[in-house]
Amino acid sequence: MEEQTRPRAAEAASLPAGPDPAGFAEPFRSRVRGREKRALGDVFRLTRFGVNLCRIPPGSASSLRHAHTEQDEFVYVLEGHPVLVTNAGETPLAPGMCAGFPRNTGDAHSLVNRSARDVVVLEIGDRSPGDQVSYPDDGISAALAPDGHYTYRAADGTVIG
Repeated sequence: MEEQTRPRAAEAASLPAGPDPAGFAEPFRSRVRGREKRALGDVFRLTRFGVNLCRIPPGSASSLRHAHTEQDEFVYVLEGHPVLVTNAGETPLAPGMCAGFPRNTGDAHSLVNRSARDVVVLEIGDRSPGDQVSYPDDGISAALAPDGHYTYRAADGTVIG
């Protein structure tokens, strides 16, 4: 039955976008406002890794700058000119460029759109159990729960979001 309801192929841009932005409360939500993520992997019931089509409007970011303990991440720029912000500084990106972030390096990263046009990127990451995420610029953290959602906490341990 599952094979009959799972699509064989789909037009990525026509799939529904998820909540914007998932998990973040103010004052963080406004920094990623307008970001659209389409969970492409979920449509095909992929469970070991996620694939998102992410549209980042001018003045917004893909996420707060963050680093994972258990999840590798990879981004590929399809459209636009984002700025990759990492521990090493800023790197301008263009269509056709990509970047990867191995787990447990502490190299916090984010894509920021400082241009006047939308940026579109493909994001790929694994779904490793026990993942912890640090947001060094903001003093918050997140932990991956067994249900596949992250719980966000302030530095004092208070749940936020």
